[in-house]
Formats: sequence, C-alpha cells, structure tokens
Amino acid sequence: MQIHLLAVGHRMPDWVVAGYEEYAKRLPRECALVLKEIAPAKRGKNADIGKLREDEGGRMLAALPRDSHVVALDLGGQDWSTPDLSQQLQRWLGNGRDVALLVGGPDGLAPACLQRAQQVWCLSRLTFPHPIVRVIVAEQIYRAWSLSQNHPYHR
Repeated sequence: MQIHLLAVGHRMPDWVVAGYEEYAKRLPRECALVLKEIAPAKRGKNADIGKLREDEGGRMLAALPRDSHVVALDLGGQDWSTPDLSQQLQRWLGNGRDVALLVGGPDGLAPACLQRAQQVWCLSRLTFPHPIVRVIVAEQIYRAWSLSQNHPYHR
C-alpha cells in the first residue's frame, strides 16, 4: 500500500521539504508515503475564490490513484488521537488499497473533493500554514505506524 499525500502548493521552503522527507523515509515500503504536489491556482485581487478552489479540486481529483481510499483533511472532519490514527492506518493497510490524503490550498478543499472522500479527517482545530501540514501529516503517519509496531518512537 502507498499513502499518497495530494497537497496544493509547490516550491516549499527547504525546511518543509527536509521535515517531510525525514518522516517519509522512515516508513517501510508496505506503508510508503508519496507526495504529489498540485499547483495552486493563480490568485489575484479580484479572483473568484470558488472557481479557484474548483480548479484546484479538479486537478486534485484527476491526480487520485485509481481505486484509492480517499481521506480529505478538513475542519469539518473527525479529529483522531494518535491511537485512533494508528487504528485507521491498520484498517487502511488491511484493505490493501492505496490511500489518498487530500490537503487543499489556502481556501480549503473543493466541495467535489469532500464529496469524493470516504473519510474526512480534521488534523487540528488550529489553523496551520499549508506548508507545515505536510510535515505534521508525515510525522503523524510515522508515529501511528510506530505505535502499531510497538516501536519506541511513540512513547
């Protein structure tokens, strides 16, 4: 199984790339984390935010791996503890299907992305800069995997 992190945004600061890669490389092949960047729509002074979000959402849906289990990250979703996420990860691994985690741009996910998702996960009620979400998700996936393997990383 692969976990595809589809995230709106590109050209991230070096510290974001390094943080994401550090946790992604720690995961085993059977639970590989793969980043797919979706170019953000160009925002201008009088931009129609709804259309921009729809454009990003359309490209995100087009990039979904075939027959993947889709999980949208959104404030309206379920907030999982680390043990909850570990259990989710074990269910995903047991399914044998790839998982796609959808992270929207600065204006959130398109309604079509939320409708396509089988699950909606609220990473936090806090507002994070979009670049750091990649690092947090990668670390939490690694932590959840560590917990399921009785690895000492999760104490």
